[in-house]
Amino acid sequence: MHSTHLLLEEPIRMASILEPSKASFFPAMTKIVGTLGPKSRSVEVISGCLKAGMSVARFDFSWHDPEYHQETLENLKAAVKLTKKLCAVMLDTVGAEMQVVNKSEKAISLQADAIVVLTPDAGQEASSELLPINFDGLSKAVKKGDTIFIGQYLFTGSETTSVWLEVSEVKGNDVVCVIKNSATLAGSLFTLHASQIHIDLPTLTDQDKEVISTWGVQNKIDFLSLSYTRHAEDVRQAREFLSKLGDLYQTQIFAKIENTEGLNHFDEILQEADGIILSRGNLGIDLPPEKVFLFQKAALYKCNMAGKPAVVTRVVDSMTDNLRPTRAEATDVANAVLDGSDAILLGAETLRGLYPVETISTVGKICSEAEKVFNQDMYFKKTVKYVGEPMTHLESIASSAVRAAIKVKASVIICFTSSGRAARLIAKYRPTMPVLSVVIPRLKTNQLKWSFSGAFEARQSLIVRGLFPMLADPRHPAESTSASNESVLRVALDYGKAAGVIKSHDRVVVCQKVGDASVVKIIELED
Repeated sequence: MHSTHLLLEEPIRMASILEPSKASFFPAMTKIVGTLGPKSRSVEVISGCLKAGMSVARFDFSWHDPEYHQETLENLKAAVKLTKKLCAVMLDTVGAEMQVVNKSEKAISLQADAIVVLTPDAGQEASSELLPINFDGLSKAVKKGDTIFIGQYLFTGSETTSVWLEVSEVKGNDVVCVIKNSATLAGSLFTLHASQIHIDLPTLTDQDKEVISTWGVQNKIDFLSLSYTRHAEDVRQAREFLSKLGDLYQTQIFAKIENTEGLNHFDEILQEADGIILSRGNLGIDLPPEKVFLFQKAALYKCNMAGKPAVVTRVVDSMTDNLRPTRAEATDVANAVLDGSDAILLGAETLRGLYPVETISTVGKICSEAEKVFNQDMYFKKTVKYVGEPMTHLESIASSAVRAAIKVKASVIICFTSSGRAARLIAKYRPTMPVLSVVIPRLKTNQLKWSFSGAFEARQSLIVRGLFPMLADPRHPAESTSASNESVLRVALDYGKAAGVIKSHDRVVVCQKVGDASVVKIIELED
């Protein structure tokens, strides 16, 4: 893995590009979040997705009911048992999403230059002249000349299934628009997006709260994807809500940046959230096309320096219907990795796409190739400089572990952790080798019963680039004697050997706590 570490900044022998890539146990260091739905909910397909490299399953509550998602989740659990591959669960809220309601589900044909009226009267039938919407404040929010975009529940960006409207006048609660391109809208639900306009809808709707407090609590969700996050306060309110729901105080909140409002408050949101999802579908409508790349690079840099996972969406839309991505998409996936993305999120591609498993596999291969030319040395120096001096104790240990691993060409870094924080800090420095995070469960009590912590922490590292969790035996406490640490280390090394990432005579860097001190040590393995 390390001998093939080229850099784009160095001359590459063109013929070497054609050499086949070596297969490795971890498809890629970059993680893949797959959205499960009609085309990806059977045990068989989900097993295929897990084997292909999906490590987080996303459940999108913008459509379908909790019972449907529960069936899918039961199948996911069965697939995890079958494949013995860990998978985290992400609940995606509906949030401040405006929707066109098409009860009859008949296709609606819209012609360029014709007039269409958006009305809050949901009792009306949707037609080419009238589109009922689920929000009565649109007429107060828009003015003549504003742009509105309507597309399938997951925008494909394809101009035949989505339509641009320009507001020509506001009549009472109705908004009269001119259609800018001909399109056919098919299905029961289309998302409506008003470009660069504040929509007075709550970020966590009552429906979201209901779903989180029932489905979310029952299934102990690992991540909450907070749609349409516009202010840091949105994250604080969501966290306060989760803190009252049993185990969900441990759930990580990923703020989904979908519009210019979220972009303007990005720094404060990043401070509050556990991670960021760049929702490029909606952002692509709010931003001029020439600014999209700039936002992506700036946002990923900020996330990287803060040591918080960043997830990029909408990368291989065309694979919803095709077996191969376009050239632009393939390049886009690689650039997301080179820009510093932790994970790639697949939406329509796995939810209703024809090739969910192949899509995950293709994206994983592209990520893996991009990682080989990622300039770790430059990144490391940049991160150390950004952190500045004096470093905190943990930060210093984490950066030293990565530096040591690179200098001795270690095949893997093993980190003992109970909260997952130390392992995440190591991953922040983007080592070129996998980081095995051995999560040591801690015994805790709520005065009524004893339970072990650790499962949440292990699954939550499944969205961090380069971090691969393994749950240790709870009989080994995290800050224990060297004897019990040795036995956990042996288990971790055996796991690494079985996974094919560690061979005899390899060097391994171990990061662990001994008493009050944190220790980084280098081990050379014998036969």
